[in-house]
Amino acid sequence: MNFTQDISGVPERLFGWLDIVLFLMMLALSTLIGIYFGFCGKKEETPKEYLHGGKTMRTLPVAVSLVSSAVSGITLMGVPTEVYRFGTAYGLMVFSTVLMGIIVNYFYLPVFYDLQLISTYEYFELRYNHTVRKMGSVLYTLYLLLLIPIVVYVPAIVFTQVIGINLHFITVGTSILCTFYTMIGGLKAVVWTDFLQGVVMVAANIVVIIIGLIKIGGFGNMWTLNEEGGRIDFFNMNPSPFTRMTFWNVIIGFTFSYISIIGVNQGMVQKFMSVPTLKQAKRSLALCVMGIILIKFISCTTGLLIYAAYHECDPIESKAVKRPDQLTTYYVMDIAGHIPGLPGLFVAGIFSAALSSMSSMLNSLGATLFEDFVRPFISKSTSDETINKIIKFIIVLIGVVCLLLVFVVDKFGSVLQLAISTGGVTSGATLGLFTFGMFYPRGNTKGALAGSIASLLTLGWIAFGAQTAIANGSLKQPYLPTSVQGCESNVTFIQTLTNEEVVDEPFILFQVSFVYYTLIGLVIMMVVGAVVSHFTEPPELDKMNPKLFTPIVRKYVIRKQEEMKKDAVRTELLNLN
Repeated sequence: MNFTQDISGVPERLFGWLDIVLFLMMLALSTLIGIYFGFCGKKEETPKEYLHGGKTMRTLPVAVSLVSSAVSGITLMGVPTEVYRFGTAYGLMVFSTVLMGIIVNYFYLPVFYDLQLISTYEYFELRYNHTVRKMGSVLYTLYLLLLIPIVVYVPAIVFTQVIGINLHFITVGTSILCTFYTMIGGLKAVVWTDFLQGVVMVAANIVVIIIGLIKIGGFGNMWTLNEEGGRIDFFNMNPSPFTRMTFWNVIIGFTFSYISIIGVNQGMVQKFMSVPTLKQAKRSLALCVMGIILIKFISCTTGLLIYAAYHECDPIESKAVKRPDQLTTYYVMDIAGHIPGLPGLFVAGIFSAALSSMSSMLNSLGATLFEDFVRPFISKSTSDETINKIIKFIIVLIGVVCLLLVFVVDKFGSVLQLAISTGGVTSGATLGLFTFGMFYPRGNTKGALAGSIASLLTLGWIAFGAQTAIANGSLKQPYLPTSVQGCESNVTFIQTLTNEEVVDEPFILFQVSFVYYTLIGLVIMMVVGAVVSHFTEPPELDKMNPKLFTPIVRKYVIRKQEEMKKDAVRTELLNLN
């Protein structure tokens, strides 16, 4: 490769004027969409229309919006680095995505669509009680407050690399822009900006892959170089949960992670609710699954291309990049920095992914906080206009809080592992609460509370312990070998020799693969919940709405309710006699 890098890690090839124009056009179009739906489109008359788009959204835009919100810049930047450093095991999650789609389609989506809830956490009040609903909302709020700053941080890394502007200046601008168009435009603005940004995201990455394949000599040559470098590793059948990623870890762990992201997440369910029929919602889900698989394939292929390009000169070891998550941008500037407009299109794609995820999260969290924490304290006679203003104020407040938390994210390492780990802490308990309620009629409120608290505390302890162990060096992630033998002579290497320190091995649970966090949280919640429910008073099944249960369990509940009614009639007749 003939691209050189100075010691600071900032590319010598920065944005040209065409790159800046393309990038600004994408931001301007996103803002204009928000302004259109906020001021020029049909006036949103009710909070439900503001949050659900009036149930007039079309299948394709909703599906693209779901994909855009699910992948984010974390995928586009983190996955190529993951494949470059750890191999292709992550790519197996395409099978996890298919399994997720089947499970959500048959078991979770019908429940939410039949109930037609503004906040998915209303389910907890209908199935359990008000306390569980509040706890579920708190878990979701905590989850997004941890995740949104990571989502904002990713494009800031990219922009810093190609422009040279201070990272935190970029995060401020990104947060303000996204909060603005989300706040004024509602769900319609979120979906249509997601659609625009999704198209830009895919187009940019496909162009990069085409150029990369041409540069490296074709797909076959790329594959051969990665095989020789030990990157092709799909069938590591080691069943150990302590290995970072194996066949079983990825297939099992990511299936449940994606159920929590797509199947019960407020932002995703809100979009499913925006289409007119359940059939269209299921069609959106199917398209979403295909879209996620496409993005993951693109991201994994990018990682393989990066290794093929730098198999003899690792940019991380040679200090050509400051952070591992800058690797993808470095590669794009290397192979395509001389092509006017392409770097701008790529960075626009990264920003598109991040903005679409952030806007969806802001909108859904605004809905959750209003419905679960504000609405109980306002008068029923409060006008829709006032309610919409309150929701918009909440969205702005969330944007400010998340912006402040970005400064914390800067202190951590891999954004992919950080995002999955922090999400797993709360998503396991949340998924467990929904699954427990939909699949286990015997489950009661005490069981739900005990199970979710046990899950949250256990996963919080494991995740905190693991991150601490990584920070102090006692838990190390072994990278696949790289080389610097082919680096140009004008690249400076700084090598330090230190004595190997003997570090105590961390507690065994801290060594569990982070991809299992959601599943562990789910299992703890279900087991503890079932045990507590067994030893406490059962719920009044005859008074429950059958729609609260997944379709296969719903049939059982209806049959039991009919039997209970017949028994009640027999008892009454016997008493009369």
